[in-house]
Amino acid sequence: KKAAPKKPAKPTRPRPVAGLDQRQMDNAKVIVDVGRDMKIPRRGLIVAIATAMQESDLYNLASDVLPESYEYPHQGSGSDHDSVGLFQQRPSSGWGTVAELMRPAYAARAFYAALVEVPDWQELSITAAAQAVQISAFPDAYAQHEERATTVVDALI
Repeated sequence: KKAAPKKPAKPTRPRPVAGLDQRQMDNAKVIVDVGRDMKIPRRGLIVAIATAMQESDLYNLASDVLPESYEYPHQGSGSDHDSVGLFQQRPSSGWGTVAELMRPAYAARAFYAALVEVPDWQELSITAAAQAVQISAFPDAYAQHEERATTVVDALI
């Protein structure tokens, strides 16, 4: 008698590392998966994760300034101008629509598309590369996340 065919295993969610919770780790996985699809090197993945750690603590945030953002799946809210999502990108700055930026995969793709336009970004420090994309009021804030971001990326690739 033949054994019944095995059901394909359900993809397992990545086990959280570096002090993250499951929602943060799931968001990190989306960012890393998009980067890998776009053939972004490991260093770029680390820049993206460090950036999202700084901008949103790796949570997909709606914005108190944009009530529309609450119509989409979100994991909390922020009130920094009209910034939304994992990377706190602003629709008013041309990153995309509120609906697009509230989708983690879209937000990650937009981040990487901007990163690869930065001249010699791979030669820059993680924080300088992140700042070149984000143009933050706190340009040095990304550096504090480099070690944890590296741990997360290495766990996901």
